[in-house]
Amino acid sequence: MLSYILRRVLYTVPIALGVTIFVFALIHLSGDPINAVVAPDATAETVAKLKKDYGFDKPLPLQYLLWLGKALHGDFGYSIVNSRPVLATLLLAVPNTLILACCATLIGFTLGALLGGLAGFYQGRLVDKLATGLGIAGVSVPHYWLGMVLVIVFAVELQLLPATGMGPGGSSGWEWDWLHIKHLVLPAVTLSVIPCGIITRTVRATVAEILNQEFVQALRAKGLLHRQVIRHVVKNVAPTVLAVMGLQLGYLLGGSILVETVFNWPGTGFLLNDAIFRRDIPMLQGTILLLSMFFVVLNLIVDIVQTMVDPRMRRS
Repeated sequence: MLSYILRRVLYTVPIALGVTIFVFALIHLSGDPINAVVAPDATAETVAKLKKDYGFDKPLPLQYLLWLGKALHGDFGYSIVNSRPVLATLLLAVPNTLILACCATLIGFTLGALLGGLAGFYQGRLVDKLATGLGIAGVSVPHYWLGMVLVIVFAVELQLLPATGMGPGGSSGWEWDWLHIKHLVLPAVTLSVIPCGIITRTVRATVAEILNQEFVQALRAKGLLHRQVIRHVVKNVAPTVLAVMGLQLGYLLGGSILVETVFNWPGTGFLLNDAIFRRDIPMLQGTILLLSMFFVVLNLIVDIVQTMVDPRMRRS
């Protein structure tokens, strides 16, 4: 087991390196960041000084090596817009995104696994049709549209929940009390809908496939109780479902930009959206790199957990 984990960690290193190259190249393909933020009447000397201060006057390969070396030491540079350290800004935003993503994960994964399991075990019945319909609706509804609808219904019309922010009075700090939790309800529900739909459909299809295999028929022929058969089915369903859940968790951490923007939630998604519109290249690079590394590490963890659940995975 230890050798397998070490091998997977080694495989992750070139993937992470490739991610850094992709992030650096993609950002620089968008154009000169300094010309996008300076005033139209700025002198050539001012532009040249800013390029030198931020290292944009060097060749791209050298810029990449310098940027990568600093990033490995936790130095993502300084924001072009407000001159604040990128890492310090990210450290304030990441916990907010984790709170939102974890709550959306709890809602989406629990409800999706429950609906998918019921649909798989009761194929063709009413519960199957309802769960399948909800799953299709979940993956079809755009985040931003659902978020605005929920705001109109629960914040404007019913006035039950706040529309924006993560705390009373525009507070950016978090406490586990009702005044803060009620700000979390709408964005967490909105963010959980698509993962819930995907997991519902995945669990339903996987359970249906496992139930049709010969070993399940053999278990039933031996007289095992229904709950014992369910335990064997769940064990065989787990690797596939864990892989999908890992991907969706990475999506929740990195793909919440629209939800955080709609609900004015001060996380990495909101930060990324602001950096895109302001062409803040250091902030964009730092945020995208951090979210990408989250995704890579999550996939590594999922691979290891899959192997612990199903040792047959080590052969691949």
